[in-house]
Amino acid sequence: MISIKEIRDNHNSILHSLNKRGNDFSNILSEILLIDSDWRKANQEFESARNKQNELTKKFAKDTSSSNTKNELKLLSESTKSLEKEATFLKSKMNDLLLSLPNIPDEDLLPGGKENNEVLKAYGSATESNFKQLDHMTLCRDLNLIDYDRGVKLAGTGNWLYWGKGAVLEWALINYFISEHLKSGYRFVLPPHILTYSSGIGAGQFPKFADDVFLISRDNNALNEEQKFLLPTSETALVNIYRDEILLEKSLPIKLFSYTPCYRKEAGGYRSDEKGTIRGHQFNKVEMFHFAHPDKWRDSFDELVENAAKLVESLGLHYRVTKLAAGDVSASMKRTYDIEVYIPSHGYKEVSSVSNAGNYQAIRTNVRFRNTTKGKLDFVYTLNGSGLATSRLFTAIVEQFQDSKGGIMVPQVLQKWFGEEYIAPINKEKI
Repeated sequence: MISIKEIRDNHNSILHSLNKRGNDFSNILSEILLIDSDWRKANQEFESARNKQNELTKKFAKDTSSSNTKNELKLLSESTKSLEKEATFLKSKMNDLLLSLPNIPDEDLLPGGKENNEVLKAYGSATESNFKQLDHMTLCRDLNLIDYDRGVKLAGTGNWLYWGKGAVLEWALINYFISEHLKSGYRFVLPPHILTYSSGIGAGQFPKFADDVFLISRDNNALNEEQKFLLPTSETALVNIYRDEILLEKSLPIKLFSYTPCYRKEAGGYRSDEKGTIRGHQFNKVEMFHFAHPDKWRDSFDELVENAAKLVESLGLHYRVTKLAAGDVSASMKRTYDIEVYIPSHGYKEVSSVSNAGNYQAIRTNVRFRNTTKGKLDFVYTLNGSGLATSRLFTAIVEQFQDSKGGIMVPQVLQKWFGEEYIAPINKEKI
């Protein structure tokens, strides 16, 4: 959330930065400043009326026989309530507009969308095989790893069912990621999957992106303060853990990670190149999260990028790191680097987004620390990064490590949990 003070003091620079996202924010910023002016005037009138009311109340307490004072107090009380109602209304209206604003992208980001994303580095290369490679859906069906048809039968389009060795391989990925984050000193968290409306506000999910989540209520289309929803990513839960708390400066950065399924409504639908496990309503993800000191956010950001990239690299997969342009960075974030794995039949697909939210989420969740340098309370910075999402990695492993026999080599780091080095072709009947 961008503070109203920041908009008052830096209107032009904020407008310039927000417009790099590809939309014109001049009207909404002007409206916010207009309402802010009206609110300050109304609030000043309310405070003045309330002070007069308090003084008159004390005067009446000393002389309750004065009918003039009693009548004056009654009129003043009604006027004060009316002014308070007006000030509260304007404050709420302004707050709603502030909540709808996206974060301010960093200055070094290019304007525009995906066309201006910048590849920073790549690991490995896309090699051509001397045999006809199969796509992951064909391989997973042939090897009995994923049942797409029964997944759709159980839950509808955009769902699948891990089957036999496919389920074991998926769980091996999760086990591996968990073990690596524990080695790195991160605290493991298993959060609730059903969250409150306040958690959605704090993460920046609500009110603007309510259509992206599965709402849980009697009226599934109503968004209100009683609303609960299925978490779209565990970041939404982690960012709210210390809501309305004051952290110790010496405890920063606080490094957490979690495992959860992620539930996405994907209101925009699916493209023809996103079949199989490329995009779905439910997928597994291990998430890293930092509550960081504002002066040291870069250290946290670089660490998260390095951690995510190392995991992909350790699997032996070809990938690249991409710096997103301002218009491609999600609304709650200031900057994002994507780690994109190579899937031969689909090209590059994101398996981790590492992002810095600055104090945008901390202002919404009111997570602060006592800044000894400034001598006052200050908001923390929040950063997150997938470490990692599994469904596309599963796909990349299947396609990059297939052989001419139609089998799949299991990455060495996963063999401890998978129990085998190779998934051999089978002569199967549909089970």
